[in-house]
Amino acid sequence: MSKLYIVPTPIGNLEDMTFRAIKVLKEVDLILAEDTRTSSKLLKHFEIGTPMQSHHMHNEHQTVENAVQKLKNGQTIALISDAGTPAISDPGFLLTRACVENNIPVECLPGATAFVPALVNSGLPNDKFVFEGFLPDKKGRQTRFLALAEETRTMILYVSPHKLVKTLAEFETYFGKERQVSVSRELSKLHEETVRGTVDEVLKHFEAKPPKGEIVVIVAGKQKEKKNKHE
Repeated sequence: MSKLYIVPTPIGNLEDMTFRAIKVLKEVDLILAEDTRTSSKLLKHFEIGTPMQSHHMHNEHQTVENAVQKLKNGQTIALISDAGTPAISDPGFLLTRACVENNIPVECLPGATAFVPALVNSGLPNDKFVFEGFLPDKKGRQTRFLALAEETRTMILYVSPHKLVKTLAEFETYFGKERQVSVSRELSKLHEETVRGTVDEVLKHFEAKPPKGEIVVIVAGKQKEKKNKHE
């Protein structure tokens, strides 16, 4: 029976691959991968010989139609990204939506995603949070920061290593130097590191030690002002 499987893959440590993910990838007719060169190493490691095609942000508009047709013809397809859960700041949404619109079953396996461990180990409130992913580079960046400055929930952002210092400096401008922040990099990998403190403290740390690797930034929300007892 046709079905699209959304399959998370490890964000670093290959031991985070689930037994079920391996089983699904071995049994489907086709694997759609963000980068076939990256994913071929993963498939080889787990001895998965399923055919693979590319499905990335530059070609997903074209590949969605083809994938939906294959599914309508009774094939099963698994979608994977380079790391983590597809569609979370990675390709996947367009294909999932197309399957839903065409009444094709979609099943997302639970598994690795970078922002959950970063949020949990930040020590910041995680009962309510907002996932922002990557902020706009130029157009709309200031507008987004102005909106986030009023956000009371904990915020989650993905930041490229070469933009981290600049982004932390922008935090000072829009959130203030004393706002609490946690920066996790290289999660699940050998050089995993989490740096916590005020924006000012964390900025100084990474100005002295330029960061490398995949980065997730957790920012405390704006504290609600306490009402005066006499009001």
